[in-house]
Amino acid sequence: MSKVIYNVTIKVNHIIAADWRQWMLQEHIPMLMKTGCFMDAAFYRLLEQDDTDGPTFCAQYFCAQKSDYERYLNDFAANMRAETQKLWGNNLVAFRSIMEEQSL
Repeated sequence: MSKVIYNVTIKVNHIIAADWRQWMLQEHIPMLMKTGCFMDAAFYRLLEQDDTDGPTFCAQYFCAQKSDYERYLNDFAANMRAETQKLWGNNLVAFRSIMEEQSL
């Protein structure tokens, strides 16, 4: 079975970028991993992007099967997104996608 990747791309306002990045690395990603829905995570800053409005980051969360991702959506996603909104408001925009690894 192929791995499933939950990808979140986030455009962050310059005003909060440093604090938000620290929060992602020290709080949000570890909290998401504690749900038990994901095997691993990765966090990137996109290069060669228009950073006029702020930097763009990408967080990827890896799960063994789609049912793990669906459990995250059903049991945890609403609270995680509400916490993000409460802390950072309209200072970021997130785009979410789900991907399935394809064998080479």
